[in-house]
Amino acid sequence: MGTRYLVDTNIAIYLLSGRLPSNAAAFLKPILDLECSLSIVAKIELLGWQFPTSKDELKAVDFIANSTIIPLTDVIAEKAIEIRKSKKIKLGDAIIAATALIHQLTLLTRNETDFNNLPGLKVTNPFNT
Repeated sequence: MGTRYLVDTNIAIYLLSGRLPSNAAAFLKPILDLECSLSIVAKIELLGWQFPTSKDELKAVDFIANSTIIPLTDVIAEKAIEIRKSKKIKLGDAIIAATALIHQLTLLTRNETDFNNLPGLKVTNPFNT
């Protein structure tokens, strides 16, 4: 089996708003056609977004409905605690990183600096592909 990915909230927002550069869209298409995994945090962040129109919100709801949502478990919570003790990082980002680590997923994000220096975490920025 090839590389599996976890989509960060910012990538979902760029995707849904049609603001992905062509290289990023081309990189993401085969990944998202196969499987889209999101942390429960990304679901909360995405659906908590102030959408410009109800059509945009429905698009996000449909995107989430067609994604695999990875719930917050005790194992992920413990890993997030470990991450927060070792690095100054926002709670949501720590949970997303922990989710990727526990499930052995490569994190797709534009905010690479948010996840710098986390041992074992693989990060790919689709904007740089």
